[in-house]
Formats: sequence, C-alpha cells, structure tokens
Amino acid sequence: QVQLVESGGGLVQPGGSLRLSCAASGSTFSITTMGWSRQAPGKQRELVAAITDGGSTNYTDSVKGRFTISRDSAKDTVFLQMNSLKPEDTAVYYCSAESIVPHPDYTMTYWGKGTLVTVSS
Repeated sequence: QVQLVESGGGLVQPGGSLRLSCAASGSTFSITTMGWSRQAPGKQRELVAAITDGGSTNYTDSVKGRFTISRDSAKDTVFLQMNSLKPEDTAVYYCSAESIVPHPDYTMTYWGKGTLVTVSS
C-alpha cells in the first residue's frame, strides 16, 4: 500500500507562485510514476504533470513553461512548482503514484486527498 499526503495549497494572487509537496509512505519502493492532477468545481479532473522513476516529465499544454514537477526519490516526495499562476489554475490538486504490485504483478494508482489552490485577487 502507498499513502500520499499533499501540502502547500492556499490562496495566491494572479501571477504569483506556489509550491506543492506530496509525501509518499508505505511501499514506496514499488512506485514508478508520480504525478499531479487537478479538478476545478464542475470540471473534469485532468492530469497536470507527471514524472517517471527515470526522471522523464510531461505536462498538460496549459501549464507548460509555468509549472515544474520534480522528485526527491530519497525522501519519497514529489513537488509541483507553480509559477505565473492564473485564475483558471484554481482547483483541488491531487497527488498520484503509480505502483507495481507483486503477487501477481499488477499496476495500482494511488491518490492523495488533495490540496486546494485558489488563484484570486
């Protein structure tokens, strides 16, 4: 099992910055890809950024050049640095972790409870 706890959300003005953190615990050795998704009220949840155990990253087009995902494997933590924030970035941000589970081998996706980011003046 993997447990994920997000932190760092809050209220920020347009153009400001915020850094989200996600701490993983449990069977963290099995984690491959970690990522951040977000869901605004009345909107579909979307993947914002992801990073593999090899360090490869990908981002949704709307955040490219503004957001950066990084990972500290030694501390089982993933970060999302969010710069030049816009009101449309307002959402609950969820951390996710993809894990390979033995007996038998299968892939599980774990989710944190989310942290609210509000971008408003």
